[in-house]
Amino acid sequence: MANATLTRVGLIDALVKEVGLARPDCALLLESVFEEITTALAAKDDVKLARFGGFHVRDKRPRVGRNPKTGETAAIKARRVVTFRPSHILRARLGDAAAMAEG
Repeated sequence: MANATLTRVGLIDALVKEVGLARPDCALLLESVFEEITTALAAKDDVKLARFGGFHVRDKRPRVGRNPKTGETAAIKARRVVTFRPSHILRARLGDAAAMAEG
């Protein structure tokens, strides 16, 4: 089975099916949730979603990198990155899915 990608449209479809609201209302709801998450991360606040996981903002220092093709060095600027740590529930479900795929 090919891997599928869950998109905003897919999330909206799932909300319409699960919650029963109109499609525009579900789209607005989803956009509002994404906006709240984005605003919190931009303020360097952690975002924790119970039973799913947490998003954390980290500052990365500047460093020297290397182009793997040419071996040429390049300066990499300091930047902020978002990391995700899955909850133990999500990790268990992913582990179960991997075990089922192997079996």
